[in-house]
Amino acid sequence: MSGSRRTPYMGGLCGAGRRLLGRLALLIRVRTRNDERQAHDLGTKPGPLWIVRYRLSGQLAKAGLIGLALVVPGPSWCTIASSTTRYLDQSDGRDWPGYGRTFSEQHYSPLTQVNHATIDRLNLDWSLDLGPESSATQPIEVDGTLFFATGYSLVHAVDVRTGKLLWKFDPKAAEVSGLNLRWGWGSRGIAWWDGKIFTPTQDGRLIAIDASTGQQEWSVQTLEPNMPAFISGAPRIFGGKVIIGFASDTGAVRGYVTAYDASTGRELWRFYTVPGNPADGFESPILKRAAKTWAGEWWKFGGGGTVWNAMAYDVETDTVYIGTGNGYPVNRRVRSRGQGDNWFIASIIALNGSTGEYRWHYQVNPGESWDYDATMDIELADLLIRGKKRKVLLQAPKNGFFYVIDRTNGQLISAEPFAKVTWAKRIDLRTGRPIQPPSSQFPNGSVARIWPSIGGAHGWPPMAYSPMLGLAYIPMMDSGLKIWDRDIDASRWKVPSDRRFDAAIEAAPDKGEDGAYLLAWNPITQKAAWKLARPTHSNGGVLATAGDLVFQGTVDGLFKAYSASDGSTLWQFDAQAPIFAPPISYQVGDVQYVTVLTGLGTQSALVRGQAHADKYHLNPREQARRVLTFSLRGAATLPPTIHSSLVPEDPTYRSTKDVAELGRTIYEMQCSRCHGWQVVASIHAPDLRRSAIPLSDSAFAAVVRDGGLAARGMPAFSEFSADQLRELREYIRTAAADLQAYEAEHR
Repeated sequence: MSGSRRTPYMGGLCGAGRRLLGRLALLIRVRTRNDERQAHDLGTKPGPLWIVRYRLSGQLAKAGLIGLALVVPGPSWCTIASSTTRYLDQSDGRDWPGYGRTFSEQHYSPLTQVNHATIDRLNLDWSLDLGPESSATQPIEVDGTLFFATGYSLVHAVDVRTGKLLWKFDPKAAEVSGLNLRWGWGSRGIAWWDGKIFTPTQDGRLIAIDASTGQQEWSVQTLEPNMPAFISGAPRIFGGKVIIGFASDTGAVRGYVTAYDASTGRELWRFYTVPGNPADGFESPILKRAAKTWAGEWWKFGGGGTVWNAMAYDVETDTVYIGTGNGYPVNRRVRSRGQGDNWFIASIIALNGSTGEYRWHYQVNPGESWDYDATMDIELADLLIRGKKRKVLLQAPKNGFFYVIDRTNGQLISAEPFAKVTWAKRIDLRTGRPIQPPSSQFPNGSVARIWPSIGGAHGWPPMAYSPMLGLAYIPMMDSGLKIWDRDIDASRWKVPSDRRFDAAIEAAPDKGEDGAYLLAWNPITQKAAWKLARPTHSNGGVLATAGDLVFQGTVDGLFKAYSASDGSTLWQFDAQAPIFAPPISYQVGDVQYVTVLTGLGTQSALVRGQAHADKYHLNPREQARRVLTFSLRGAATLPPTIHSSLVPEDPTYRSTKDVAELGRTIYEMQCSRCHGWQVVASIHAPDLRRSAIPLSDSAFAAVVRDGGLAARGMPAFSEFSADQLRELREYIRTAAADLQAYEAEHR
């Protein structure tokens, strides 16, 4: 169906017939003697290296290929060339094969059929109803087939022209995830390469699926045994390799990324993002050097630094860029005696794509102590800065500063706040380090008031960058946090064994003017071009197009297109369901499509009380989880939405506030992440107040303790005693009674 077997970019020269590059021609230029030497050196290394330096010819006329005779056994150069062309920024944009469309991860489409003049004609072409699984995920598209993974990596293939489901692949991840099912919620994206779909799973597998048939081709386990970890992020693809990290904040874990051969699943290289136990030796000299920035016995806590989202690739220099998460635990006084920068947590790291060797890093938050990940999407661009063209990477991480970094050497070019920031006064451009007030480290048991909050000024939903306008479009948030550790004994703190979140800090929301916005940001001037308020604190991922458009969905159920130049609203569609997933655009035949999935993932901070949930119809049982695909020829409509809010009668319930209060502690520690704060559900996990299961002691025990619904994503808590089950059940029943009283008053 795709890849080297059938692709619009290849003519007739691959394999035995030696095909020539077709519709998209690459003009290879090695521009200096140094580059020529580098091309030769890299070309003789093991692996299927294809291009070292490239530049697209202005008229796509002539193609030149270098180093073909030097390619060693492995995937054929034509296979790599065929797949690579789809991932180049200069491709025609007909396909969207990976998470950010291209290696540069700009979430930008060069298609122009849908534009200011035609946007009024954009309408629903077809919709496809989905199951109850988490649907906050980005689809991909190749050769007229749409692919996406909902819930625990349930991969779907759909014919774009008709909306017909072609196949579905279920890796049965929930059944085998064990304790790691307690902290995870499904896939945020997948990838394509050479006729294969690559999906990671909750239990840590990376699976290759035949894109034509939906049959598994290979599977590898990427997590080390018994790791408290899971995978939610999309894999990235380059040069015949697939690279994947993982997520964790619930136990002793040491971050790493691994690259595998896309054809066979054979491990090619692994890079650890924090040093391990010095007594075991170090995997590389750079990790030995990194260990000098840590103190105490950090390896007993793992260190953190997981790579769960951000990755990009520079095909010219064969460089992979990864963004790392916070340290574990978050509190540096516990994990590292309050000392050291703790390389490479909260950092952007550049690695050799062929070998995984370290090239450089920039640490966004040295000695990070606020859960400020640097895992928000990394996007590559070429910018004219002070009259000089610079190859840069862009990132708007949690900490509220927008970073422009020279991607060839890691030099910080500029960094300015794009949201309210109090944890630092500024970023010193000479040293690249933040200038922080002492109070931000909450010394001597004091309470620090920091903005942004742990949720960050920008979460995982990707921003987009328009090379046409030179603007980045950020789904940003403003909120603050009070943070302290006066009740934490650093010498006695223990890593939890039950996968609960414990950062070795205490925190509470800070009062102030919070909000959420779609922000257009100029990376050169480091100033806002325009800013639009969003209806809820969290808002969805962004797509920019060459039609001078920006698309974004929001929790109020509206999917909108804005002028990329000035932010004016040009079009909107009532999706009848909240939208958090990033949209994509692609072309099949002569038709440009725009696709987005409705429904929420696990944005537990989304709901602020029952009134908020009611306003936006966030009851998980009622959320319409669908694939929506739009085109200028679309004439479809959605069925009417029926809202109901039934709370089952509980005739044996009697108020037991003391018991319920004990259950509240258990719920907040183990259940709120999926089922909602104060049992107000908004995401994919059921609203327990509207469930009949808590009405029965035996049914409740069968599900919660014995794992009766593990296959559907509900983990087992076998360690719960009978008293704990009773306390938890009473808290849920009390919340249900409160909901009944609320509804009687307000409806």
